[in-house]
Amino acid sequence: MNADVQTTAARAPSTGLRGRNYARKYWPFVVPAGVVVFAVIVFPWIFTLFMSMHEWDVRGTFTYVGFANYLRLPTDERFLWSVVRTLYFTALSVFFPVVLGVAAAVCFHRNFPLRGFARTVFILPMMATPVAIALVWTMMFHPQAGVLNYLLTSVGLPPSQWSYAASSVIPTLVLVETWQWTPLVMLIVLGGLASLPTDPFEAARIDGASAWDTFRHLTVPLVWPHIIVATVIRTIDALKAFDLIFVVSGGGPGTSSETINLYLYQTAFAFYNLGYAAAMTVVFFVIILLISLVLFTVRQREQWQ
Repeated sequence: MNADVQTTAARAPSTGLRGRNYARKYWPFVVPAGVVVFAVIVFPWIFTLFMSMHEWDVRGTFTYVGFANYLRLPTDERFLWSVVRTLYFTALSVFFPVVLGVAAAVCFHRNFPLRGFARTVFILPMMATPVAIALVWTMMFHPQAGVLNYLLTSVGLPPSQWSYAASSVIPTLVLVETWQWTPLVMLIVLGGLASLPTDPFEAARIDGASAWDTFRHLTVPLVWPHIIVATVIRTIDALKAFDLIFVVSGGGPGTSSETINLYLYQTAFAFYNLGYAAAMTVVFFVIILLISLVLFTVRQREQWQ
């Protein structure tokens, strides 16, 4: 017994020394990563908070104003409407790609001729850059020279103003978002469908369940966690959409499609009010954080089947 205690006591210093040696070996790998994280993530946010507490112009002169920029936001009608438009655009840009993506995943999960080729064609919109897609759709949306109005009039329907009318500009932008990002939802849900067991579906078919009943009571509950993941990804992506809106409508007509990102851009780089734009950035980050926390809470409550 005494010999074992002495042996353990003799080994303890060597173990601690070995741990310190390992720690010294790890530092050369940890420090560069920590520096990069601080420079890319931590410092920009600290500097943004600092800017938001000042009146800051493009010449670099600044004056401390405390929370004046934040107190100005609730009285800024243009900012409040940009929040409403952002939420409206986000809700539509999540709902339609998720619904159509789930439907497409169910279709592509079935065996049919040229299924691989059809999948490849379906995901092509996701591969293009948003600016290139926005430029192409902008030409298609033109009221006189656009091909979409030509197709509408050729079948007897009245032409539309598309992105040139305040009442239709946000649905038009959602149309492009849906066209581009429905394939992403399809791929996520299709991966979930491929991992599902086949026994429940065979049992439902033997019991005489219809295709709709199988989809509603079996497919959707089993693949629901994947749908939640797709919803989270689409929500975060839609909240920070900028390039598509900037190229297609520029926030117009007037301010009818001006989201928070567009208003931020105008405030910082057109009006040169960098301090107010920084305060707007912080508030927008809080909004995104709260929405993300809600979605991730819903995601954590789901149980993978």
